[in-house]
Amino acid sequence: MTSSSPVSCLALVALLSAVLCCPSLSHAQQGATAMTTLVPVPPTNRANSFYVSNRAPLVRNPLIKLPLGSITPEGWLHHMLVLEAEGMTGHLDELSQFLPFEVSAWANPTGDGRSGWEELPYWLKGYGDLGYVLKDETLIRNARRWIEAVLASARDDGWFGPRGLLTSLKGKPDLWPHMVMLNALQSYYEATGDKRVLTLMADYFRWELNQPEEDFLAGFWGPVRAGDNMESVQWLYNRTGEEWLLHLVDKIQRRCAKWTDGIASWHGVNLSQAFRQPAHYYVQTGNPMFLQLVERNCDEVWGQYGQVPGGGFGADENCRPGYTGPRQGYETCSTVEFMHSAQLLTAITGDPLWADRCEEMCFNTFPPSQTPDLRSLHYLVAPNQVQLDHENKAPLIQNQGNMFAYDPYAFRCCQHNVAMGWPYYAEHLWMATQDNGLAAILYAACQVEAQVGDGTKVRITQETDYPFGETVTFTIHTPQQVSFPLYLRIPRWCSAAGVSVNGQAVQVTAKPLSYLCLQRTWQEGDRVELRLPMQIQVRTWQANNRSVSVDRGPLTYSLKIGERWQRFGGTDKWPAMEVYPTTPWNYGLVLDAQNPAQSFEVHKSSGPVPGQPFTVDAAPIQLTVKARRLPQWQMERTMVGQLQDSPAKSTEPLETVTLIPMGCARLRISAFPTIGDGPDAVTWKEPAKPEFTATASHCWGGDSVAAVCDGVLPRRSSDQGLPRLTWWDHRATTEWVQLDFLKARKIGSVEVYWFDDTGAGQCRVPQSWTALYRVGDRWEPVKPLSEAGVKLDQFNSLRFTPVETTAIRLEVKLQDKFSGGILEMRVGD
Repeated sequence: MTSSSPVSCLALVALLSAVLCCPSLSHAQQGATAMTTLVPVPPTNRANSFYVSNRAPLVRNPLIKLPLGSITPEGWLHHMLVLEAEGMTGHLDELSQFLPFEVSAWANPTGDGRSGWEELPYWLKGYGDLGYVLKDETLIRNARRWIEAVLASARDDGWFGPRGLLTSLKGKPDLWPHMVMLNALQSYYEATGDKRVLTLMADYFRWELNQPEEDFLAGFWGPVRAGDNMESVQWLYNRTGEEWLLHLVDKIQRRCAKWTDGIASWHGVNLSQAFRQPAHYYVQTGNPMFLQLVERNCDEVWGQYGQVPGGGFGADENCRPGYTGPRQGYETCSTVEFMHSAQLLTAITGDPLWADRCEEMCFNTFPPSQTPDLRSLHYLVAPNQVQLDHENKAPLIQNQGNMFAYDPYAFRCCQHNVAMGWPYYAEHLWMATQDNGLAAILYAACQVEAQVGDGTKVRITQETDYPFGETVTFTIHTPQQVSFPLYLRIPRWCSAAGVSVNGQAVQVTAKPLSYLCLQRTWQEGDRVELRLPMQIQVRTWQANNRSVSVDRGPLTYSLKIGERWQRFGGTDKWPAMEVYPTTPWNYGLVLDAQNPAQSFEVHKSSGPVPGQPFTVDAAPIQLTVKARRLPQWQMERTMVGQLQDSPAKSTEPLETVTLIPMGCARLRISAFPTIGDGPDAVTWKEPAKPEFTATASHCWGGDSVAAVCDGVLPRRSSDQGLPRLTWWDHRATTEWVQLDFLKARKIGSVEVYWFDDTGAGQCRVPQSWTALYRVGDRWEPVKPLSEAGVKLDQFNSLRFTPVETTAIRLEVKLQDKFSGGILEMRVGD
C-alpha cells in the first residue's frame, strides 16, 4: 500500500447537521438485536441535556468531553498511569529545579521566585489530571496545594500568577505560560465544580480584552500557540454565556500568528500544538474554510517531513530542508501535544480519523519516549534509532548535546510536559454525544459512568486487550431500562468490523472511518461485542527511498533489537541511562512482490497482556519475516545511517528476523529497505565520512551549531525560516565557533553570513571578528589579506595567507548590549 499524507479531507461540516440518529425503539420492539446505522460523525441536530457543549453562536461540537473522573482506566492503561505516578512525573518536584514550592513564582508571585514560566503549568496540568484519573488522594492533595496558590494570586485587575511575566517581554506581558495554567484550572473545575475558577478566568480574560492591541500577545511563543488561549475562552463562554468573551476570541484571532496564511513556525512543538488553531476559530465562525486550513497545514507539514511511520514528522527541534528521513527525531513534547490536538479535533469535527491519529502516535511513538518504568525520558524519538547514547549528534540532529539517552534531570520542557500524555489519553476514551448517547472513541479496558437518554446514569465496562487484541466487549449496567445511542468507532485500517448484541450478530457493513451506532433500549447486563480484525499491511514511503513499514491494526512494527542498558549519570535512585544494541540492525526485508503481507507470520503471546506491554521482552504480538543484512548500511556519528534506494542488492545469507510493535522498541528500525535481485535492484554505497564537525562557545537552546555548515543558503540576514546558530542570551561578549576537520587541509579564506533580526529580536551583526587556526594544541591567528566584514544580507569573506590545519576557529566580538549569530559559513582553499 503506497503511503500518503496523513490528512484526508475534513469536508464534514454539512454532515454535522444532516446526519440523524436512528429513532428510538422500545426494548420489546427490538427483541434481541439492536437497530444500527453507520454514520460518519455523530449528529448535532440536538443538544446534550447533561454535559456542557458549545452554546450558540458557537458551532455545536458532535462529541463532548466527559467530566474528569467519569472514566476509570483498567488493564495495561491503568498500570501505565500507576507507573507514571510512581515514576518521574509523580516525583518530579524532587527532581526538577523549577518545582520546589518555595522557589516558584507561581506559588509566590510577588517574591523573587526563580521559576515562573511554563514548567510548573506543564507539569501541573498532567499531574493533577493523573490524580483525578487514578482517584489518588495523595496526588490530588499535592496538586490542590498549587491550585490554591494560583487562585490566591489573582489581582484586582484580573492578572494572576507570576508578577514578573507582566513585563518580561520588553515591558510587555508574556501570556504563553498562562495558556498552560488555564488548562490545569479547567481540569480542576471539571473535577470539583469550584466556581472560583470561573471567576478567576473571567477576570483574567477581561484583563486580556482590555489590553492595548499592540501589547497583546507579544513575543514568540504566545502568538504562535494562541489557539490554546482561544480554546480556554470558548470553554468559559460555554459555562457562563457572557457575550464579551466572543469579542476576546476575535481579538486573539487578529493578534495570533497567521496559521490561516500558512505554516507560522517550523518548530516541532509549535507545529504539533498549533496547526489546529484555525479549527478553534471555525467554532466561532462556522466557516468551513477554517477546517480546510487545518487540513492544508497538515498536508504541508506531514507531506514534507512526515513521510515516515509512527505518526510524527522530522523536527529534531525545527523541520529542516533535507532532513526528512526516518532517523530524524520527534520531540517528546511534540508527541503529547499532537495527541492532545487530535483529541480536541475529534470533539470539534467528530471525524474518527483524528482518533486514529491519536492512537497511532500513542501506541507507536509515545511509549519509547520514556524508560519502561517511566522514571526517565529522552528528548527525541525517531522511527529509525539504533543507539541511545548521550553523545552529540549534530549536525545530523539539529540540537547539540544529549538528545537520545534517558535522563530524569534533563530536557526541561519535555521533563514537565510529558505528564499529560497518559492521563489525557485516558480521559478521552469515551465522549458524550449531542443526542444523549455515548461514543467509544479510544479503545482500552476501562469503566465509564455517564448520564444518557432520559438522564439515567449508566456504567459501561469495556474489556479488551486492544491494541494487541481484536475484540472489545462492552457490558451495560443500568438501574432501569434506558434508551440511548451507543457509537463505536471503526478505525481506518479495519475493513471487516463486526458487532453482536447479547450474542446475536448485527447485520451491518461497518465501513472504515465511521461510527457504528447501536440504538436500543438497554437493560442491565446487555453485552456488545465489537470485532476489529487486524490484517497486515505494508506501506511504501516513496518520498523516503521507497522504504517500507509494516502495520497490523493500529500498531506499526519494528525490528527486534537486543538492548544493553548502561548508566552514564543521574543518581542511584534516578539514574540516567544509555541503551546500546546487542544484535544486528541493518536488515532489508525480503517480501513477496505480489502480496507483501503474505511474507509475515503472526505470533501471539499466551496469557494476559502484561501491565507494561511496551518493552522489547513483553511484546504481546510478534511478526517474523525473511531478511538479508545490508553491510553498507552503517552507523553515522552513532546514529543509524541514511536510507538508500529500495530494492537493494544483498548477497548476505537469508535469515528470519522478528518484528515487535514500535511502541515496545526503544532501539528501532521501522522504516525498512527491501531486498531485490531484479533489474531495478540497486547496490548501496558506503556512507561518506563527514569532512568536519562544528562546535561553539555557546548556542541558544532552540538553535543549532550544525546550522553554520548545513549547506542551506539564506536569502537575507533576517531570514528566520532557516536553522541558525545564535549566542543568545550572551550579549557584548566574545564568542567562538569552530570547525574540526577529519584530516588536515589547506585553508585560505572563510565566509560568514551573519544573522541579524533587527526589529524582531536582539541579535545583530558583530562588532568585529577574526580567524585562528590550530597548530598542535594551540591556536594561532591567521594573517589577513582582507577585512573581516560585518555587512548584512551577504557572505562576508575574510581572505588570509593559506594555512594547513585540522581546525579553524572564528572569534567574534558581539556588539554592546546585543547578541549575534550565524546562518551559514564556508571555508575555501
